[in-house]
Amino acid sequence: MSQPELHVTRDVVVDMVRLAVEEVPGVLRLGSGGPGWRRALGSAPVTVRLASGRADARIVLIARPGHHLVGLAAQVRSAVAAALERLLGLEAGTVTVIVDGVGG
Repeated sequence: MSQPELHVTRDVVVDMVRLAVEEVPGVLRLGSGGPGWRRALGSAPVTVRLASGRADARIVLIARPGHHLVGLAAQVRSAVAAALERLLGLEAGTVTVIVDGVGG
């Protein structure tokens, strides 16, 4: 008997990654820091590339003040990989975390 297959759109994968990132305690918000014009010209805070059952993700975030950034990036990678693998059945590929600001 064959396993049932799940097909989801890229938007669903992006939403799952976004939700996983937002649940990490040290993340203040997704997106670029700096002045408003910089945020307006920036790219999406979460991008995903899908190929052959594998998902690579790029996340841009603002960290909460007082959090260890290396540890925060590791927590974000772990949360994203878990969401991709457990909830969507995708292999987690490269998860790039860009901390583009701290606080406000």
